[in-house]
Amino acid sequence: MTIRVLKDKFIVRLLTQFPFLVRQWASRRNFSVKGLGDPWTPLNKPLAECRIAIVTTAGVHLRSQEPFDMKNPNGDCTFREIPDDVLLDEVMITHNYYDRRSVVRDLNVVFPLDRLTELAGEGRIAGRSPLHLGFMGHIDGPMVDKLIKKTAPVAARLLVEVGTDCVLLTPA
Repeated sequence: MTIRVLKDKFIVRLLTQFPFLVRQWASRRNFSVKGLGDPWTPLNKPLAECRIAIVTTAGVHLRSQEPFDMKNPNGDCTFREIPDDVLLDEVMITHNYYDRRSVVRDLNVVFPLDRLTELAGEGRIAGRSPLHLGFMGHIDGPMVDKLIKKTAPVAARLLVEVGTDCVLLTPA
C-alpha cells in the first residue's frame, strides 16, 4: 500500500469519526454552478411504469474495466458502463475517499440492484434499466467543469438511448 493510499484511508477514518470536520470543510466550498438552472426534472409517468438505472458515485465498476484514476488529486470524471445482467462478484470499487466497510459487507449499500429487483417484483417500478453507471465521486478543481460540460451530458444521453426513465443516484 502506498503512502498516499494510507493517508487517504486515515483522512476518511478521521472524517467518519468527526463529522464536524466535514461540515467545516464544506462551509468553505462553493458547490453551486452558475448558469445551470434547476437540475430537477419532473417525472412524466407513474413510477410503476418506469425503468430505473443506478448512477453511483461510489467508484463502482466491472473488474474487467479500467479502475478510476486515484492518482489525480482532482479526481476522475469519467464513468463506467455496468450492464444490468452483471453478477455482483464481477463488480469492484476503486475509490479511496469514503469508508467502504459497509459496502464490503453488502454492495447494495451503494449499488442496490437487489433492491430494484424487489421493487419490480412488488410492482412499484416497471423494472431495471439495461444499463447502470459508475462514477468516482471525488471530483474537484478543473474536473468539475469537465464533468458538467462533457461527461454528464454523454452519460445522460446514453441512459436515455437505452430506455431509462428514471435514475436512482447513490452517493459514496
